Amino acid sequence: MDFLKRLKSGRLIFDGAMGTMLQNEIAPGESPEILNIKNPDKVLNVHKAYINAGCHILKTNTFGANRLHFPDPDFSVEQIITAGVTLAKKAAGTDAYVALDIGPTGKLLAPFGDLDFEAAVDIFSEMIKAGTRAGADMVLIETMNDTYEIKSAMLAVKENCALPLFVTFTPDSTGRLLNGADIQTAVCLIESLGADALGFNCGLGPSQLKSLLPELIRHSSIPAIVSPNAGMPKIINGKTEYNLPPREFAEEMAELAHNAQIIGGCCGTTPEHIAEAVRACKNIPLPIVTQKNVTSVCSYGETVVFGEKTVIIGERLNPTGKPRMKKALYDGDMDFLYREGLEQIEHGAQILDINVGLPGIDEEPLLARLMCGLQSVTKVPLQIDTASAVAAKRALRLYNGKPLLNSVSGKKESLETVLPLVKKYGATVVALCLDDSGIPETAEGRIKIAEKIISSADACGIPKKDIIVDALTMTISTGADNARVTLDTVEYLRRKLGVHTVLGVSNVSFGLPGRESVNAAFFSLAMKAGLSAGIVNPMNGAMMDAVYVYQALSGADENCAGYIARFSDQRKAVAKDEMREVSLQEAVVLGLKEQSAKAVVAMSAVTPPMEIINQHLIPALDKAGKDFESQKTFLPQLLMSAEAAKAAFSALALKMTALDEVRQKRGKVVIATVKGDIHDIGKNIVKILLENYNFQVIDLGKNVEPSLVLETVLKENVKLAGLSALMTTTVVYMEETIKLLKEKAPDCRIMVGGAVLTESYAKKIGADYYSKDAISSVRYAEEILVI
Repeated sequence: MDFLKRLKSGRLIFDGAMGTMLQNEIAPGESPEILNIKNPDKVLNVHKAYINAGCHILKTNTFGANRLHFPDPDFSVEQIITAGVTLAKKAAGTDAYVALDIGPTGKLLAPFGDLDFEAAVDIFSEMIKAGTRAGADMVLIETMNDTYEIKSAMLAVKENCALPLFVTFTPDSTGRLLNGADIQTAVCLIESLGADALGFNCGLGPSQLKSLLPELIRHSSIPAIVSPNAGMPKIINGKTEYNLPPREFAEEMAELAHNAQIIGGCCGTTPEHIAEAVRACKNIPLPIVTQKNVTSVCSYGETVVFGEKTVIIGERLNPTGKPRMKKALYDGDMDFLYREGLEQIEHGAQILDINVGLPGIDEEPLLARLMCGLQSVTKVPLQIDTASAVAAKRALRLYNGKPLLNSVSGKKESLETVLPLVKKYGATVVALCLDDSGIPETAEGRIKIAEKIISSADACGIPKKDIIVDALTMTISTGADNARVTLDTVEYLRRKLGVHTVLGVSNVSFGLPGRESVNAAFFSLAMKAGLSAGIVNPMNGAMMDAVYVYQALSGADENCAGYIARFSDQRKAVAKDEMREVSLQEAVVLGLKEQSAKAVVAMSAVTPPMEIINQHLIPALDKAGKDFESQKTFLPQLLMSAEAAKAAFSALALKMTALDEVRQKRGKVVIATVKGDIHDIGKNIVKILLENYNFQVIDLGKNVEPSLVLETVLKENVKLAGLSALMTTTVVYMEETIKLLKEKAPDCRIMVGGAVLTESYAKKIGADYYSKDAISSVRYAEEILVI
C-alpha cells in the first residue's frame, strides 16, 4: 500500500480505542487481546462500528499481544495476532487498511531496566512475523515512552517485513518521554530509522496536544499522526471514564487537523468520537509536509544539529598517544573512561568520539561496552570511531539514538561495507576524502572523492544531509600548502556543495613545537571557511577559547553572551589536558558505580559508616533527586545514581550493624501493581530509589489482589503502601485496595502513581498522596517514615 499516494487525495483517519471499548468484557487480570480467541464477535463488532464511523485504518486488537503478557502456550502470540488481524481484515473488507498494532512490552530496557535490547527485538519480531503472515497492511508501533524500545521495535519491523511503518509516542505535558527525550530527539531517532509517519497517541487529550504538535511539525519531514485520548480520565461510579464527549472531541481534533495528515483516537474514544471527527475534519485542507533537510545526531535524550554553531566533538576517548587511556582499555577500567567523557562534557564537548582500537583487544565487545556504559551516565550523542565493520555493526545496532559513525572513505571496500550499515541503522556518517589511491594533495582531488561518496550514498538511499565530510587535516611540518588545501576543501564543500564538514584539528601541528598556538589559529581559520564541527580536546583552554572568540567576532554569539560566560569561568578558560578526581558524592551523582565503591572503601578506613551514609551518600542521592525534579537530569541519570549508591552501600556491607540501624529508622514500605494490571515499570523504579534511601521495600509484584496488600501491611506492621496502575481498566482495583486498607489498616498511609492518574483523581479514590514521579515517592516516604 502506497499510503503517501493515498494521502494526496485526502486525510487518513484511524479508528478509536479498543481496550476501553472491551473493558467490560474481560475478567480481572485478563488483557483485551484474549477476546480475539475467546469472544471474537465482540472484537469484530467494535471494528465494524469504527468502519461505519468512517475511519480508513483499523488497528488490530494486538496492542499487548507479546510473549511477556502471554507466556501460556494455550494462547500463543501467533494465535492471538493471527486472530486479531483476521478479525480486522474481515471488518475492513476493501474499505479500510489494517494496521498491526504493537504496544510497549511493559518493561524498561537495560541498562536502566532488566529487559535486554536484543530480547526486545526478538519479542517484537515474533509479533511482526505473525502479523505479516496474517496479512496486515502496515505496522503501527504506538504508546511508546522510551526511545530505546522504539528502536528495538523499529528494527524488528525492518528486519522482518517491508510494510509501511507508523510510530507514535506518548509524551508528558512538557513534551518529554519517560527517559527524558524531548520531541526533537524522538523525531530524530524515528525518522532516521525509516518511519513513514510519526506522531502522538495516548496520555493526553487533544487540547493538551495542541501546544506540542507545532514542535513536532517544526522538526519532522514526514506526515504527522495525532491520536489523543477523549480528554483526561475521571472516575464515575467506580468506573474510569473520559471527560470529552464526541462533539467536543471532534471540535478539538478539527484544530489539530490543520497540522496533522493522519488523525485518530486513543483511550476513551468510541465510534461516535471518530464519526464526529470525520465530519468535523472533512473539509479541512491537508497540510503540506515540508522537508527540513537538517543534519543531526542524537542520543536517547539530546539532539545536536550541525550548522547552527561549530559543534565540539571531544577527542580524548581515543588511545592514540595516550598511555593512561591504553591502560584503562586493557584493564577494563570503565569508570576512568566514563570520567574522561564526563570531564570533556563539562568543558564543552557536545559529542564524544569513542575509539578502542588497540593491538590485542577484541574491539567489537569493548566498543559496545564503552558505548552503552557512556550512554548510561551521559545523554550527549556519541561518535562511533572504528575501522572494523564488525565492531561498527554491533555498536550501531545497540546505540540508543541516531549515532555519528566515523567513517566511510572512497575506497571500494569501504563504500560497499559501511554504507549499508549507515542505511540500516539510520546513522549520520563521516566521509573521509581518501580512496584506494590515498589522500589527494589538492583540494580538487579531495572534493572529487567527497562527491563520489555522496553519490554512492544516494544510491543506497542515504541523503546528503546524513553525510559530514572530513577534508583531512595534514600537518604543515611536511608541506607548506597542507593547511591551505584543507581549508579550500572545507570552504568548497560547505559553500558550494552544501555539505557539512568536520576536521581533526590538532593534526595540523603534528611534529611542531608550540602546537597549542598553531591549533587554535588553524581552528579559527577553519571555522571562517565554514567548518561545521571540530574533533578537539575540549579540556584544552586555547582550543575552546578559539571557539568562543570566533563566535563572538563572527556574530554567531549574540551580545557576546557565550564569550562572557566562558571567560567568567576561569577554571574552564584555562583548562589543561588533565582530568580531575571526583569525590564520593560526585561519583554517586554522576552514576559511577566502580568509583563510588572505591571511594567509600577508602573513606571507611577513617570515617564511621553512619557518617559516610548521612553526610555523603544520602546528600548525594538528594542532589540527584533535586536535579531530576528540576529537569536538569532525567530518569536514566537518576537510576544510574541509584545504582552507584547501591554499589557504595554494598561496599559497606561489612558494617551491617550500622546499615541495619539506618534501615530500621527509615521503616518499611509495601509496593504493588494493583489487581488486573501487569505493567510494573513505574513500581520497579520506585523500588530502586526507596531501597537506595535505605527504606525496607516489600515488593508484592504485579496483578496483586487487594487482600494480599492488606495481609502484608498488617503482618509487617507497615505504615506506608504504594500502589501503581498504568491501565484505565485497573484503577477500579486501586480504589478497592485503598478502601480495604482504610477500613482494616487505618494507620497505613497510601501513595499512588501511574500514567492514568492525576492528583485530583488520586484524592477522589481515597489516596493520601499522589506521586507524580519516583523521586516524589521517596520524598513522601521520608515525610511519613523517617524518625
